[in-house]
Order: sequence, then C-alpha cells, then structure tokens
Amino acid sequence: MIEAAMIWNEPNNKSHWDPELDPDWSIYADHVIRAGSAIHAINPAVTRVLGGMSPIDPGWVNRMRTHGALDAVDVVAVHGFPLDWNLWSIHDWPAKIAEIEAVVPDKPVWVTEVGVGSFGAEEVQVFGVEKTAELLLGRVPRVYWYSLYDLPRAWGATTRHREAEGSSYYRHFYMGLIREDGTPKPALDVYARHAEEMGLMQWFHFEDPRLDEAVQWMRRLGTRKLRTGLSWADRFRPGALDWYDRVMEALAEFDVTVTFCFTPEHLGVAPHHSSCAREPQMFADFCAEMIERYAPAAAPALPLAAA
Repeated sequence: MIEAAMIWNEPNNKSHWDPELDPDWSIYADHVIRAGSAIHAINPAVTRVLGGMSPIDPGWVNRMRTHGALDAVDVVAVHGFPLDWNLWSIHDWPAKIAEIEAVVPDKPVWVTEVGVGSFGAEEVQVFGVEKTAELLLGRVPRVYWYSLYDLPRAWGATTRHREAEGSSYYRHFYMGLIREDGTPKPALDVYARHAEEMGLMQWFHFEDPRLDEAVQWMRRLGTRKLRTGLSWADRFRPGALDWYDRVMEALAEFDVTVTFCFTPEHLGVAPHHSSCAREPQMFADFCAEMIERYAPAAAPALPLAAA
C-alpha cells in the first residue's frame, strides 16, 4: 500500500519542527537516520523521502548532508506556494528546483506539495494549476498538488500564531480544489486534465469523514498518486490502529507516499507536536511498525519443485 515514506513534514518550518529545541537540526537528522534505517530494514523497496522542505533552502540541505541524514534517504523533497506564502514568483519554479539539484546531484528532487489558493479569487487558482503543470510536469519525477479539499474552518490550521498571522493564516482554508461544502471549484477541471501525471496531497485527520468521498473523487479525476500522512501522535488515541487500517485500505488502489510526523505530546522534549522526540528511536520504531503493517517486504518466491 505504501511505495514511499516521507520522514516528517516541513522540518525547516517552525510550524512543524521547533528550532528552539533543535537549532542546528542535528536532532532532526538523528530522527531521519534512525527512521530511514528502520524503514529500509523492513522493506528496502520503499523509497525514503527527506521531509519536504519549506522554504526551499539549499543551505539547509547541505546541513542535512553534514549531519549524515542524506545517507538515510533516497529522495529530497520541496514544497512551494509562490502565490500565497513564498517570496518568489511562480515562474521561478525551474530555478528553485535547480538550486536543490545543484547540492544533491546524487538524488532525485520531488515536489511533494505545491498549491495555489482561492483566497483572493478562484480564477487565480485556475491560473496556478495551469502554470504549475506547465513548469513542473516533466521537470521533476513527482508533483503533488495541495490539496483536494479546502480545510474546514472549524478544524483550524496547523500554524504557530494562528489568526495573528493575518491573511497568511486564512489562506490555509482555501487551498483545496473542492470547497468545504463539497462543491468543486473551477480549478478542479483544470487539475483533471493533468491528474494522471500530477498527484494529490491530502491530509486526513483522525476519523476524517471525507475519506471515502475523497477516494471517489480521485477515481473520477484519474488520480494515481497520493501523498498523505499517518500521525505518530494519533498512535496513542483509542482505536488508532483501526483508523490507520481504514485509511490504508481505502487508499490501497493508489500509489501512496505516506508522511510520518507529529510528536505525541507526552514523548516530546516539549509537549507539542512540533517538538523533537525525547527518544528519537521511538519515532523510528513507529515508522517501522507502519511499514511492517502496510508495506512489508514481499516474501521470496519458492523454487519450483523438480518434475
């Protein structure tokens, strides 16, 4: 069910990894090395992806190489939102990819989140899908559009300062191709023309009621590749394995890149999902458990009996 595993989400973004606890990312690198080794030990065929960086920063990648983390992954990933949050033009995508390729010539670069919201106007999102497809499809091996659904306003976005961020915060709720009420935006038809080549990135919250409907939409659209997440923090909820099983069973027909992230409060150096773990091996053990459960290595074929 899992073809690739991403080790954390946006680890160089303070909303997802606390730099005050790990200012040089050496602890994050330790998480990567341990998790990458654990995943490979269970199933060497699973592609290991360094947590998609945001912002796109070749200096941070070089730091990861210095710490030894790049030896534990097969792919380096980037995230970009040039019409919403980044301080560069959407036309700069090829140059941004080239910046990372220059420091990791030995590994492919995937774009595991790219998106344009409809916060200002839905026509802007239409342009965003078209231009993203033009600039990235064929340029990198994998592109995942963020996202299928708008984030429901009642759920809140995973950021540090929430409403105090102004419009930057509210843009989180308009990144989907489908509105919160379930109706499609104009950009959905544009995405459908590229769905065979452009995957989707969609988070499913614990017991997310949109899961089955999302599968139906992806079938209709012709989407083949999906990136999603399995939250380490959710592992300690009652019924966690039942929920994981339901998610992975529902997504079994797609090529899934799963993201392992979010620290359980009681296991963090600080009681927050963005904290590094007190014991990084516990995160690696979670990754190994999920790969063993959903992507175990195939048993070797038995030799044919002699006639």
